[in-house]
Amino acid sequence: MITIFTQAELLPELQQIIHSEDRLHELVSVVDFLEQKPGSSAYHMMVRKKNGITQLVDWDNVLPPYLLPEEIELSAESLLGLVFSKLGNYEKAYAYLRDNQVLLNDIDIINCLQNGIPVDPQRLTSDFNPFEEYRFCHNSAILHHYAATESSFDVDKTRYFYREALNSATNGEHYAFTARQYAIFLTDLGDLLQAEHLLQDAIKTALSDDALPELKAVLCGVWMKKLVAPYDLALLDTLKNTLWEVLQHYQKQGRKVEEALLLVDAAQVANYSESFAEALGYIGRAVDILRAEEMPELLAQAQYRRGILLYTWAKKDNPQFFRGALESFQEALKVFSREETPDVFADIHQYLGVIYAEIPDEVKKKSIWAGVSSASFKLALEHYTKETQPYEYAMVCNNYANALSKYPEAIHSDNLEKALFYYNEALGVRTAEEWPLERAVTLLNFVETSWHLNLEGNTSNHDLFEQMLAKAQEAKQLTNDPTILAEAAEQLERLEQLRVALETEA
Repeated sequence: MITIFTQAELLPELQQIIHSEDRLHELVSVVDFLEQKPGSSAYHMMVRKKNGITQLVDWDNVLPPYLLPEEIELSAESLLGLVFSKLGNYEKAYAYLRDNQVLLNDIDIINCLQNGIPVDPQRLTSDFNPFEEYRFCHNSAILHHYAATESSFDVDKTRYFYREALNSATNGEHYAFTARQYAIFLTDLGDLLQAEHLLQDAIKTALSDDALPELKAVLCGVWMKKLVAPYDLALLDTLKNTLWEVLQHYQKQGRKVEEALLLVDAAQVANYSESFAEALGYIGRAVDILRAEEMPELLAQAQYRRGILLYTWAKKDNPQFFRGALESFQEALKVFSREETPDVFADIHQYLGVIYAEIPDEVKKKSIWAGVSSASFKLALEHYTKETQPYEYAMVCNNYANALSKYPEAIHSDNLEKALFYYNEALGVRTAEEWPLERAVTLLNFVETSWHLNLEGNTSNHDLFEQMLAKAQEAKQLTNDPTILAEAAEQLERLEQLRVALETEA
């Protein structure tokens, strides 16, 4: 619904303009701004005799963050052109704005931004009054950020225009609006510290009540990216409280989709804090909201995150959660296809490979699960290759090897030999220099699996014994992690006992 806020004396004129288009009044309301407070949304416009048509700062993020002129001369054509553009009917909008080339150009750029069409920044102009100078710099940054082609994207130019927009902002509200977009850009680049400082500065300048929670929402995104194990408990607590503050704002405004997305983040924070029931409650609410709002792509994303949450807790000696994780991942796969989202498709299948291998079930069904598990890992490895995505390739190889070591024995089975092969594949990528902890884990996995090959009583396995010994010794040298060190020491003690047994046989 589009809402036009105006003075009482302009109500009849504006209502007449809206009623000139058949049934348009069903989608557009005209109200007295003294009787109803305007919201911070691009779907709201202010019309006054002195200033003409003005656009409120769009803190609700309903349209691309492109700024229109500060004051647009009031006419039936301009008003209807703007209204139809906000309704997404650009054919009608262009028809009404054909004699207003400046506004027509702006509306066409917004249309391009909405539809992912590249835009040449040379289309922007300015008469360089204070607001137009700011608008020119802000919109230039937006076009370089969101409307550049892969070949024309220029990080330095984008930074430059964002900084110039901040320097020329005519008030704190516009400074904060640009800062929000610049912080998103910096976060995408991984410049988290600068993004954090920029947002904290902008929070001090924002003039409206709607600006503050939007800035804090982006700040939460920055903090989420800063979280690495072992997690900073103070940061987790700050993040949790800030998410809750923004969540209450979205609930008050009835912004269901934003609420659901924030609940997904809250679930992840609760999971980091090992508050499983709380995390599951948040993600469950998010799934329910997105299902009710009929947002299949976002629902699939929430199901994916729910699957990871349940998988994580299943791996912490709670195997009863594997089935819930399996159901969530299968729901997510209805949207995340191999063709459209190959990374997510492959990632889900490597999770499924582990689940199928470890899910509790009757013994007679385990061989069926093993076959499905192997198929999932192979699907993941079709996408993650050593050449294109080595880290992910090594992760899948390590997990596949772990699964192979758990598959039930079968006639002519060579699962253990396959497991050792995939461990070595992972070790070929997980070098001591780049990923020492991951390498140590895989080394010890190799050693543990090797014990199942019945080394005692088989003198041909002396070479394998030497490999096990070398790998256990290397793992001990790679990290100070107490769990790794303890496991390496245990393996070395067992190997010493085996050495004695092998020497006795010889």
